Amino acid sequence: MILVVGATAHFGRQTVEALLESGQKVRALTRDPEKATLPAGVEVVGGDLTRPETLAPALEGVTTVFLVLPYGLDATAFLSAARGRRIVFLSSGAIVDGRDTQPDVIAEYHHRVERAITEAASEWTFLRLFFPAINALSFAMQLNGSDVIRAPYAEFTSAPVHERDVAEVAARVLTEDGHAGRVYDLTGPESMTQREQVQVLGEALGRPLRFEELDPKPVLEQMRQFMDGDFITALFDLMGATVGKPAEVSPVVERITGHPARSFAQWAADHRADFS
Repeated sequence: MILVVGATAHFGRQTVEALLESGQKVRALTRDPEKATLPAGVEVVGGDLTRPETLAPALEGVTTVFLVLPYGLDATAFLSAARGRRIVFLSSGAIVDGRDTQPDVIAEYHHRVERAITEAASEWTFLRLFFPAINALSFAMQLNGSDVIRAPYAEFTSAPVHERDVAEVAARVLTEDGHAGRVYDLTGPESMTQREQVQVLGEALGRPLRFEELDPKPVLEQMRQFMDGDFITALFDLMGATVGKPAEVSPVVERITGHPARSFAQWAADHRADFS
C-alpha cells in the first residue's frame, strides 16, 4: 500500500491519479476526508501530521510513502510514526548539497526534513523542484479584466516543470526499484524568463498579454505584511539571483518516464480554464 501525504495539493493529487492509472493501491491522508474529492478507488483516511495520535490508522499496512509538505510544517511526529518505511519526498531545488548551513530558510527547511528522512526511512528518494509551472497560477487574479501582468523580476529565469511530469516521475519512483538513495532535480524542457512565460500564456489564452516590471523592494515589503517575511525574502532573493542566467535543464523527467518533459506552452494550454 502506498500512502500519499498532501494528497489534496497539486502535486499530491496528480500523483494519486498517476498511481491509480498504473494499477496501484493508494491511500490518501487528509485532515478533512469529506472535502478531499479524490478519484474513485482511493482510500481516503483522516489524520493530522501535527497530531501523532491520528497517524497510526493511516500507516497501517503501508510500505511506501509519498510526502508532500507545506513549507514550515514540522514533520517530526509523522516521520517517527512512519519509521522503517520507504519514503519519497518532494523537496526543494534551493538546497545546496554538501553544506550543513543552507543559504536561506527555504533550503534550510527542506534540508532539515531530508536529513530526518534519511534517519527514519528504510529507503529514501528526494524529488527536488525549483520553480514549478503552477507558480504561474498567481497571474490569474491580475488577468481578471486586464491583459497586463505586473510583477518584479521580468528576466528571472526558470525551467518550469509541469505538475503532471512530477507526478509521473513520483509514481515511477514509488513503484520501481533502483531509486533508493537518489536525488532527482526535476525541470521542464526549456529555460524561460518570466516575461517569456507571460507571452506563452497569452498565446495559449488568445490574448495579447503584456508584462510590466515592478521594483521588487516595495512589492517585497508589501508581501511581508501578510506572508512569512523570511520565506518571501528568500524567494525574492532566489528569483533575483537567476536574472541573466539561463536555468539548468535536467533530463530526469524523460529518463524516468520515457517521454520528453511537457513544455510550458503545454502547461498553459492545460490550464486555460484557470485563467478564464
